[in-house]
Amino acid sequence: GDLTTSNVMMRNPPSSFERDATTTTTTANSNDNHSNNNSDWKPRLVLIDFGLAGTAGSKGGVSHEERAVDLYVLERAFQATHPGSADLVREVMRSYKGRCNTSDAVLQRLAQVRMRGRKRECFG
Repeated sequence: GDLTTSNVMMRNPPSSFERDATTTTTTANSNDNHSNNNSDWKPRLVLIDFGLAGTAGSKGGVSHEERAVDLYVLERAFQATHPGSADLVREVMRSYKGRCNTSDAVLQRLAQVRMRGRKRECFG
């Protein structure tokens, strides 16, 4: 599947989620370091589906294009399903840049992918 916000799992929900939860997925890791005061809470998110870009162990590796397309799909998913999430998208990209060794090349490719997407929207 494509990388979207539907493929994100919260590992340490705020304490209000734990009280209201009906499944074990939201209460997993209840020993994580967060207090009952949600202002101190720092979410731990886990991405659970990287279909297109494969994995580090896949034959032939993963191209910058594939990674850029995954980021583009995620960015579009945020825009479509979470209006007003531009700051969050910027934080995802900032974090990606800080953690991925090839982020500069991938983010340059992402700019090209965005342009192709805009042309497709304008000209069908």
